[in-house]
Formats: sequence, C-alpha cells, structure tokens
Amino acid sequence: MLLVDGIQYHMVAARLLFRSRFVYDDGAIREIVIWQVPKDRDRPHGLKYRCHYRHSDSQQWVRYDNERGKGDHRHINAKELPYEFRAFRQLMRDFLNDVRAMRGEL
Repeated sequence: MLLVDGIQYHMVAARLLFRSRFVYDDGAIREIVIWQVPKDRDRPHGLKYRCHYRHSDSQQWVRYDNERGKGDHRHINAKELPYEFRAFRQLMRDFLNDVRAMRGEL
C-alpha cells in the first residue's frame, strides 16, 4: 500500500506479457502493450492492454484499451465503441483488421 496526501493506493503486481512497436514506411506507428494484472470488475480476463495505431499526418487512428472505469472498448478516430474481449488472439485479429481497414489494405 502507498499513502499519498492521505489517500491509500493499493499497489498490485503487473507482469508485461507482450510489447510491440512497428513503424510503417509511411511513418505510421502501431504499438501494442499487454500486461497481466489481477482480475477485477474492469478486467475480468486479467489483462490490461493498449493497442494503438496512428499516422502523425492524419486525424485517423485506431485504439483498443481497457482503462479503469470503462472496461474493454475501442476507438475508431474520435468515436468510442464497446468491445467484447474474448481472447488475446481475437483482440490481435480485431485490432489488426481495423488497422488494415484504416490503411486501405482490406
């Protein structure tokens, strides 16, 4: 437990499972970070993840994440949409398919 300004924070162990960063020839960046964390209401599968794609010269982007208080969801440009997490492999498939669609590769 950590005490800061009278507020108790419970520190939990997280273990990095996967980290990937890929830079496309056109300068776009794709990053994926997956952590194993204790299961809770927001993360019943025990994973904290951030999958992000964006080109610096574009307003188009894709992001999948599960920040505390929101649970699993995805962003396509400025639109936030629900996401049903089923499995790690499915998360990767869904994210990469959205990236391919954004890039016009499908």
